[in-house]
Amino acid sequence: MKMGLGTIVHLSSITLCMHHTQTQIQFQRFGFPYSKSKNLLPSLSTTSSWGIKLKSKTLSLSLSLMASATHFQVSAEDGSVPSQELGSSPSHAIGQHDLLIVGPGVLGRLVAQKWRQEYPGCQVFGQTVTTNHHEELIKLGISPSLKWTKEDYKFPYVIFCAPPYQSADYPGDLRQAALCWNGEGAFLFTSSSAPYDCNNNGFCDEDTPVVPFGRSPRTDVLLKAENVVLEFGGSVVRLSGLYISFSVFGILFALISKIIFVSVVFSSIGAHVYWLEKGIVESRPDHILNLIHYEDAASLSVTILKKKCRRRIFLGCDNHPLSRQEVMDLVNQSGKFSKRFEKFTGTDDPLGKRLNNSRTRAELGWEPKYTSFAHFLETL
Repeated sequence: MKMGLGTIVHLSSITLCMHHTQTQIQFQRFGFPYSKSKNLLPSLSTTSSWGIKLKSKTLSLSLSLMASATHFQVSAEDGSVPSQELGSSPSHAIGQHDLLIVGPGVLGRLVAQKWRQEYPGCQVFGQTVTTNHHEELIKLGISPSLKWTKEDYKFPYVIFCAPPYQSADYPGDLRQAALCWNGEGAFLFTSSSAPYDCNNNGFCDEDTPVVPFGRSPRTDVLLKAENVVLEFGGSVVRLSGLYISFSVFGILFALISKIIFVSVVFSSIGAHVYWLEKGIVESRPDHILNLIHYEDAASLSVTILKKKCRRRIFLGCDNHPLSRQEVMDLVNQSGKFSKRFEKFTGTDDPLGKRLNNSRTRAELGWEPKYTSFAHFLETL
């Protein structure tokens, strides 16, 4: 099972893969309803096919079927004026605040939204692997392109959010992205906290040594990609486990992620939902997880871009690491779900790490909107 840095939900086969881990999780038993239309799960009721419901809340999740590893998004309109697709010949004058997003999935689209709030009137471009969702990107005000545009365009701001698991040459992809940067604003790679060499639930911050080259092919790929970015003068933000609440027609549905690959933390459409459904899980309860909400990951990325940082490595997390048991205790205690989790029974699977990004926060003057997973649950 493999998972990359990007986020993808392929609901036709019910394969769920969330951002910033090296593990791909298959939830075959969830039994999500499937539709050939753009919107999947158009009317998930309070009693879902998982047998789990949020008390006194109706859930409705509208997702788009993703055929590209760089896409996972809520199918939604934001009122943006449709943009022309970026073609093979120059037709756009690139402005001083224009942004190129390589891999405009959930994180990339939130970055685009926040970037426009900072720089109204700027142009946002999206580099994709396929054209499957170009129409959706255009409706969101993102000008999409399938081919690399380095020969025709140079952008002052470039952010790379695409995953490695469908790339034959991930460091090469980062190099091509770097060639799209004109060197004036900032170039940022959203990486993972996986490279930090800590798997005993120990303390870990921006200065923690990384896994030596050659120990793990997965971390080798990430570190090589990061080195390309630093070589070009760009910066890296290593993100912990991502989770998000989707608001569709004003209704909230929580997607929480969890890390399976060693100490890399991540969540999915529901590690917590999956654990609630199983009741008893054969994983050790004391494995430490680290989380950051997608909105906070996006705001942190935008802050780094605006600061025009050069050759820096930052860390994104909420500074409230939790064990698996603590996550499920919070879920049980929240009173928001109809089922209760019973227990974890594992004893010998890997432990995690306790991330702290106080240095990142102090340097950038950044703080998360969701200060902890417990805080997030209170908002549901």
